[in-house]
Amino acid sequence: MKNKPAPDKLLPRSSSHATSYLALGLSAVAYAVLAYATPRTGFTQLVLLYAFVFAAYLYVSQQRLKLWHGLAAAILFRLVFLFSVPALSDDYVRFIWDGRLLAAGLSPYLHLPQYFLTPEAPQVPGLTRELYQQLNSPAYYSVYPPLSQAVFWLAVKLSPASTLGSIVVMRLVLLLAETGSILLLRRMLRKMVLPEKYVLLYALNPLVILELTGNLHFEALMIFFLLLALYQLYYHRIVLSAVALGLAVGTKLLPLMFLPFLLRKLGPLPFAVYSLVVLLTLVLQFYPLMSPQVLLHIFDSINLYFQKFEFNASIYYLLRWLGFRFAGYNLIALLGPALSLVALAAILGMATVKRLGSIRRLAGYMAAALTVYLLLATTVHPWYLTTLLALTAMSHFRFAVTWSGLAILTYAAYRTSSYREDLALVTLEYFIVFLWLLVELYLYRQRRRHANLNEAAV
Repeated sequence: MKNKPAPDKLLPRSSSHATSYLALGLSAVAYAVLAYATPRTGFTQLVLLYAFVFAAYLYVSQQRLKLWHGLAAAILFRLVFLFSVPALSDDYVRFIWDGRLLAAGLSPYLHLPQYFLTPEAPQVPGLTRELYQQLNSPAYYSVYPPLSQAVFWLAVKLSPASTLGSIVVMRLVLLLAETGSILLLRRMLRKMVLPEKYVLLYALNPLVILELTGNLHFEALMIFFLLLALYQLYYHRIVLSAVALGLAVGTKLLPLMFLPFLLRKLGPLPFAVYSLVVLLTLVLQFYPLMSPQVLLHIFDSINLYFQKFEFNASIYYLLRWLGFRFAGYNLIALLGPALSLVALAAILGMATVKRLGSIRRLAGYMAAALTVYLLLATTVHPWYLTTLLALTAMSHFRFAVTWSGLAILTYAAYRTSSYREDLALVTLEYFIVFLWLLVELYLYRQRRRHANLNEAAV
């Protein structure tokens, strides 16, 4: 006869379930306030609400909650933002600007926005002076790749006169992509023999919810295609994986950094086929909008990114401080390209491993490469971390989760109309992130050492 568990042992589980559902319910309320009643200048309110949903996220992801309940909550939290105007980012204004150009049959890459306010420019419906004044980078050519531009065009086509209508269309596309990413991540965790609940580390992460669905950042679409590319490699579907990666690059250029690791995974001949398919996928996407002038404009904008923009950096800010001390001025024009070359060299060095036999190992190296890139970058917006969160969910490393909890501190720069970063908060953020990462690397090396000793003993 089997012994029944003592009643007092049943209470903690039911109690923890009740607490988990309460935390999820209160989180939904907090997300609604974040979506509709928290301006970017309301830093204290933003941090308090984010701290609550982040604490709830950490608690729920550690409980033995039914997985589908957690995933349903993750989708619900995203749906809360459906009819909201992004409060923490105004990038969506450029999305709508580019979409209206495309709807009028014009390339968004050819002219600066101010050109369309001049008498000689063609009259484009919706490109008003009021919309122009909301643009955050009117002095730069558009840098958004063609697949993102296609979504901008779709949003304007389906809602030509309404800004909110266009926002809702884009958000629905990103919501579908996020749903796909969550399902793909769960399937891959199964294949990696990792706990399925790790998917909640991405699905319920407040930074992912707030920045991707909430603030309309197209990393959501890129992450979906990147995960799809990895998933197809499980079944050795090289062509389908390459098409998916080409679509990821067509959304954001970032996945190009992962090609050296794919060479180590596939070997020379399969990689040649893979690269050719990626290239053809990119050509098909870029061809309708490409010209020598467009290529020059895109290159100029990317170059400015490395030589002009700076935000929430770590190593670069230390070097910038040294530059001011010894040179007397900001050395970003030198440091930005130099650090990008260092990142490239580090990534190529990591790709010299003998062979990446498993998809889990491949994803791990991708995460390592992205970490190096972010730590050496001159600009690290919070939503840049979402790809790292997706990749590290397929591992036991959790420094990206810690980083995602601290990244909200960067919004202190928008407390007033005069943009100014709080370097004390940036220092706190990276001190904790570096410390957490070093501890995890030490523990990882210890586990590897013990594993090797056990194998040698056998």
